[in-house]
Amino acid sequence: MKITMEQVLDSLRSVMDPDLKKDIVSLGFVRNLRIEDKIVYFNLELTTPACPLKEKLKADAEEAVRNIEEVSDVVIEVTSKVTTHRAQIEEDILPGVKNIVAVASGKGGVGKSTVCVSLAVSLARAGAKVGLLDTDIYGPSIPIMMGIKEQPELKDQKLIPISKYGVRLMSLGFLISEDTPMIWRGPMVMKAVEQLITDVEWGELDYLFIDLPPGTGDVQLTLAQKVPLTGAVIVTTPQDVALLDVVRGISMFKKLNVPILGIIENMSFFKCPHCGGRTDIFSHGGGEGASRKYDVPFLGEVPLDIRIRTGGDSGRPVVIDDPESDQGNIFMKIAEQLASRISVM
Repeated sequence: MKITMEQVLDSLRSVMDPDLKKDIVSLGFVRNLRIEDKIVYFNLELTTPACPLKEKLKADAEEAVRNIEEVSDVVIEVTSKVTTHRAQIEEDILPGVKNIVAVASGKGGVGKSTVCVSLAVSLARAGAKVGLLDTDIYGPSIPIMMGIKEQPELKDQKLIPISKYGVRLMSLGFLISEDTPMIWRGPMVMKAVEQLITDVEWGELDYLFIDLPPGTGDVQLTLAQKVPLTGAVIVTTPQDVALLDVVRGISMFKKLNVPILGIIENMSFFKCPHCGGRTDIFSHGGGEGASRKYDVPFLGEVPLDIRIRTGGDSGRPVVIDDPESDQGNIFMKIAEQLASRISVM
């Protein structure tokens, strides 16, 4: 008996994407379906290369097709196509950029830039086209964390991002010397942020991360008013003083109609490298508790770890220096959760 396309598609309709709540056929994930000599070939085109359910969806799809009696083999190629967020479609300020994600913190000292860099590099490692913009005018740290000392080129009145570890980067720190103090008032800061966003040739990007300065000041307001954000990620530490500022950050973005993509708890715990014992130096669970209280997703927790710190100081993030380490895997899982969240916005 000959295998038909409809037979295969009917079987694949049993495979559900738990995030999108629909089957993979209805979602249009099944592409280039063909049948040759009882072998079924097709592409499984997901909404992000960092899909946390990639292997499960592939396994479920293969099992569903193998249940057809006449099928002798199934060959599935997993691909991805990140969709452009509706905010970018409505306000095409950065052509070619599909999603813009602000990474914020209510206060300084919580490791926001470290987390932002690690998320960007993790998604680039997964196969996404990623950019990172450092808008911390008074304390740009991305050049150090990514190990960059050169200056960007200017072409046709546009700055060309510097590429490192698969991420396209731009920072005011590329344009000024390390010992130059930035004594700027509000209007100057706002103009600088606008130029860093619009006067850069970003090209085609799936995700553009914007590393915000801490707090809820001029840069955050300018960004939310000028740029169609997909959403914001808030980085905190577990102690109460940091969590109080999380509330202010959530309130600010909600007032500006920017969706909260999730909370990440940094320096969540310390695991002794010698005995393996765990110590909650800054308390624990505050970020997850805040996510429940304010009904926003909790994306994960990052340990207080010397390898993460030394990676930032040396310009080699741990996700590059040792991607298979516990620390590297933690950042990759959080990046996958974030990408999954973006795909359903």
